Amino acid sequence: MSPFRASAPFTDSWEHFDLSLRGGVATVEFTRPDRLNALTFDVYADLRDLLLELPHRDDVRALVLRGRGRGFCSGGDVDGIIGATLEMDPDGLLGFTRMTGETVRAMRECPVPVIAAVHGIAAGAGAVLALAADFRLVERSARFAFLFTRVGLAGGDMGAAYLLPRVVGLGHATRLLMLGDTVGAEEADRIGLVSELVEDGESGGAAARLAERLAAGPAFAYAQTKALLSRELDMGLSASVELEAVTQALLMKTEDYAEFHAAFTGKREPEWKGR
Repeated sequence: MSPFRASAPFTDSWEHFDLSLRGGVATVEFTRPDRLNALTFDVYADLRDLLLELPHRDDVRALVLRGRGRGFCSGGDVDGIIGATLEMDPDGLLGFTRMTGETVRAMRECPVPVIAAVHGIAAGAGAVLALAADFRLVERSARFAFLFTRVGLAGGDMGAAYLLPRVVGLGHATRLLMLGDTVGAEEADRIGLVSELVEDGESGGAAARLAERLAAGPAFAYAQTKALLSRELDMGLSASVELEAVTQALLMKTEDYAEFHAAFTGKREPEWKGR
């Protein structure tokens, strides 16, 4: 986590989703179940700002995204966003689309591992938020749908055309983004979109257990692993090997690396400090 803080305080409460903190785990719950947790401008802005805060906090080591009610997130609200964008000028539209992209970029650049607990539907922007997470724990009856072409927009939105081929391959990504078809959890698991398939009703508990494991682990090592995975997507082998060499040399000077050796020789479990 960055030790450098400006004068602005951390946000105490968020108006457009519920945030709970416990044992190093932050849980964001989308709270519009009557709209299948459809996103509004305000939800996007709050999520973006939270993700930008997390790298500066020392009380959060894992983040869980989940939805209240029958689904994870049905994407942008048809009335609240799609209707409103029809009235926007080009500057306003670009400001909005950049904000949604900044939310996904912040998810990928945030050093905190992000877990999406997916049940019901993850559609449109909701599918991209799940895609951008580090782990997707998905219930068997859940469904994904990248619906952007279905509303007359490009299938690549919020970084989907960058991320999805790297997760499921170009062929599957082309089908999902071009056609916008709904994909069930079993097929999503088969093509690699699912990190772990769980029984219905168990995604929240599974996400909590994974988050607790991550929060209790070597946080700095996890953060650097996430950074390597993201940065090396566009690197050649020589640059990747050098970046990993520099990263490992840095980590070999951490307290956690020394703690592993002390724990191993002392025949006990490591007590990770995250530094």
